[in-house]
Amino acid sequence: MMKTPAYSQESPFKIHGGCGLVGICDESGTRFSGSVAINAMAVQHDRGNGLGGGFAGYGIYPEFPDHFAFHMMYHDIQSKEVAEAVLEEHFQVDLAEPMPTRPVKGITDAPLLWRYFLQPYPARLEAAEVTAEDFVVHVVMLINSTVDGAFVASSGKNMGAFKGVGYPEEIGHYFQLEEYEGHTWVGHNRFPTNTPGWWGGAHPFTLLDWSIVHNGEISSYGINSRYLEQFGYKCTLGTDTEVAAYLFDLLLRRHKLPLALACKALAPPLWEDIDRMPEAERKLMTSLRAVYGSAMLNGPFAIVLGFNGGMVALNDRIKLRPLIAARKGDVLVVASEESAIRQIMPDPDSLWAPKAGEPVVARIRGMDWPIHGDLHSSPSEISCAVTGVLDSCEPAEVA
Repeated sequence: MMKTPAYSQESPFKIHGGCGLVGICDESGTRFSGSVAINAMAVQHDRGNGLGGGFAGYGIYPEFPDHFAFHMMYHDIQSKEVAEAVLEEHFQVDLAEPMPTRPVKGITDAPLLWRYFLQPYPARLEAAEVTAEDFVVHVVMLINSTVDGAFVASSGKNMGAFKGVGYPEEIGHYFQLEEYEGHTWVGHNRFPTNTPGWWGGAHPFTLLDWSIVHNGEISSYGINSRYLEQFGYKCTLGTDTEVAAYLFDLLLRRHKLPLALACKALAPPLWEDIDRMPEAERKLMTSLRAVYGSAMLNGPFAIVLGFNGGMVALNDRIKLRPLIAARKGDVLVVASEESAIRQIMPDPDSLWAPKAGEPVVARIRGMDWPIHGDLHSSPSEISCAVTGVLDSCEPAEVA
């Protein structure tokens, strides 16, 4: 049963082209201040209405590189105590502390905000016979679906999500992001249209290292969420964007699809375009649609996926939402508006509008690539990946 979000407020207007996003990645691995992402989002102030803003930063916790960092939101002390009991049952908690914040005009009714640096108990992990990542996913789903008043905002390593009800520049200053440094940042300015504006419903949506910011509407939420439930994911946050984070986790981490193939599964070509493809490619795309028809994201969208190792930006297959990309040396930036890019990169080496369904990828040199295959896998690799999913795609069970 879905928990009722606290601090919710419905948008009085429907401006379907609203919401703004940004993704910034330095492929050299150089870390930079979160103030850069704040400045890029502040330019897109009018794309939101103050009912949601947020950021995710990567490389921000170098002192805890091997710990899972849980950013938590609590409605009250009771929900905090219940959630902490779940964490302590499953993990060795090496540090628990309130999230550093500062008073900011416009930020009100904040929940209790805490962060935990933890690792699974080896004995629990061995008994469960799953990976540490599947173990963490199980606990995230457990807390979000059963602990009333508690919500896991992020759960990855050396990364964190900072979000809430407010404009993104307000949220960024509230969480003191100027004092954090990361190699990759994603940001979001929200204009809710069909779902409530509440702290847990702000973007980014995360799971493990994955974080999603999104502009648009995912009209396939119903079938996407039912499909994900077959693999143990529970959609409890009352927003369509949640499914995108879980789908990327399923396709990239669990099914080990190459990045290009995962993007094609979520934003596939139209059938009329598939019919005109060469035979080998046509058979591959037909198989992909057959296997992942329920994972396709339908409706207008532009999304940015951040992760430890880089980021990827993607439009829907018709490009019904704006997305602009630019590069200057090692730095790749994507945003909803060119003005946001030029605010932080006044003189880019190149600037372009990605085509519909065409991913824009940043990869940090020298960092482990957490995705099966390279940026562009061969047809044989992709065929093997699809065959592997057809053979076995059962969810892992956690004891």
